[in-house]
Amino acid sequence: MNTTFHCKISAHVRITNSFPSGLVAAPSLQTLSATMFKLLSLFLLFVFSAAGQKPTFTVGWSVYAGWTPYYYMNKSGLMRKWADKYGINIKVQRFDYAPSLDAFVARNIDACTMTNMEALDMPAASGVPTTTILIGDYSNGNDALLVRNGLQIKDLPGKKMLLVEKTVSEYLFDRAMTIHGLRAQIKQVRMINTSDSDIATAFLSDANTSAAVTWKPMVSQILKQKGISSLFNSSEIPGEILDLTVVRTDVLNRPDGAGHKFAQALTGAWYEMLAQMSAKGSDSLLAAVAEGSQDTLASYKEQLSTTKMFYTPQSAVAFATSPDLKQKMDLVRQFCFDHGLLGANTKSVDDVAIRYPDGATQGKPDRIRLYFDASYMQMAAQGKL
Repeated sequence: MNTTFHCKISAHVRITNSFPSGLVAAPSLQTLSATMFKLLSLFLLFVFSAAGQKPTFTVGWSVYAGWTPYYYMNKSGLMRKWADKYGINIKVQRFDYAPSLDAFVARNIDACTMTNMEALDMPAASGVPTTTILIGDYSNGNDALLVRNGLQIKDLPGKKMLLVEKTVSEYLFDRAMTIHGLRAQIKQVRMINTSDSDIATAFLSDANTSAAVTWKPMVSQILKQKGISSLFNSSEIPGEILDLTVVRTDVLNRPDGAGHKFAQALTGAWYEMLAQMSAKGSDSLLAAVAEGSQDTLASYKEQLSTTKMFYTPQSAVAFATSPDLKQKMDLVRQFCFDHGLLGANTKSVDDVAIRYPDGATQGKPDRIRLYFDASYMQMAAQGKL
């Protein structure tokens, strides 16, 4: 390297010394041509490299029995395997629940795990059309209203209660009060907005807090404390709290078709994961999944016992295409409208509409914001992924 450098310098000196002082020889046409060729080559290399880059997508998840599999799908390489199959990159990112919704609405991530209620009242109501590609499960006891010292539901007005506001926790509480004929007293309960990562510690450390609404694993942690009991849980409203994977509709409909591949890869990875989880002798796998929420195997299996998982794509498609889905979503959308969660300028519950796999619509056809698309689950059921 040193010799070459010296020769280049010497040649330059010889050339410049043959001209009057202060003048430098102009580069030859041959030198210019060589330089331009190199620049053109570099430019073309850059263009073709950029064109050859794989499209990259990000899916966000938060801690919940039905979503923690994303942790293992990422760690084990299962997600990468399916992304590679479709010629894309998929990043998997963990969030607290509310921040995951914020990231999705802000278009910082492309797909996200969320409940049916949040899919309607967060992105859809914010003007971010959203498509459900996976119905993973419904909460069948995972979400609960917890109280101290034997309180009854009728005792809660005037008391302090922790929950993540504007989420299914608020929905669950509303349904509990409504079923017990106390809906008119909901506003008398002192609701304190508390993040899902803080709620167990906050409730257990403050004896003046009478109640909390949350989901497992936090429910299980709190119930270990003496004097705390569950008054109401999601098994009393089966199918109303759905746990989904959704994709921004604009991402899904990318002109280059990459969004479609993203949905296929997510779906393929998801059902391969669930097949492994539901197989006999899967305890070691479940223990590895449980690491995603810092749970023990026993704790995670207990959470799964109160989660109605759709382990097969066939079962998910059956639910997605059943009349039950429309009936449950009608309850949810009415709740969202009554609580002002569909936007300040929304004058009617029909202003934020939902379209179902059969093409039926709840709400105004020109105001569809949430789509239930069973086609990817159907492809998995038919072995077409």
